[in-house]
Amino acid sequence: MDKRLEAFGRLLTIMDELRTQCPWDRKQTLESLRYLTIEETYELSDAILEKDLDGIKKELGDLMLHLVFYARIGSEQNAFDITDVLEYISEKLIARHPHIYGDVAVNSAEEVKENWEKIKINNEGRTSVLGGVPKSLPPLVKAVRIQEKARGVGFDWDEPGQVWEKVLEELGELKKEVDSGGSVEKIENEFGDLLFALVNYSRFIDVNPEDALERTNRKFIRRFQYLEEKVRESDRNLFDMKLSEMDEIWNEAKNKGL
Repeated sequence: MDKRLEAFGRLLTIMDELRTQCPWDRKQTLESLRYLTIEETYELSDAILEKDLDGIKKELGDLMLHLVFYARIGSEQNAFDITDVLEYISEKLIARHPHIYGDVAVNSAEEVKENWEKIKINNEGRTSVLGGVPKSLPPLVKAVRIQEKARGVGFDWDEPGQVWEKVLEELGELKKEVDSGGSVEKIENEFGDLLFALVNYSRFIDVNPEDALERTNRKFIRRFQYLEEKVRESDRNLFDMKLSEMDEIWNEAKNKGL
């Protein structure tokens, strides 16, 4: 027997046993698992950013448990079971890859993505190209997905330089609104436009803005904690220090590659 099928079957059996024998597992619902699944997804994201392959393996296992758990609850409600879930995604993958399972010819990953959008509109009954973007996505991720989907139907810039000009234009409009004492609403709108333009530019230079911002967050934390440690070692207090003194230690952390 294929070891992959054997391992998956073992997980299904354990899930069935937990659902009938464990008080905590019996109590869970689709709704109660939702926030736990979100937490597990972020833990997987952390492991990926840290390039922790062992951690990725473990977090994938945790997520797999959740998927099996949802399917088990679905079967109890006579709505769907794990077989339905797997059959659905298999059929979807076949339909989305006519260049593999049909007679469509493609020459690049971009053409594959363009075909996906056509299939979604023509064969899956969607009335909008943007209809598949989840409303609850974090705004930065949502901006990326919106732009990718718009690009799928040809609504996009041609060159990075054009997008950079848009970034500078939006930056100028934001500064103008701030300098003229514009309302909070107008400044917020211009700030949002600038962020959206920067996300757009990130696609053209092959940078994932979510990953880039998270790496910068972590870098800031490392350097700030280095600053705190150095201040403690000198028996001083951050609140009593001048910015120039803190900057000196900050630059020391920077020069150390933190």
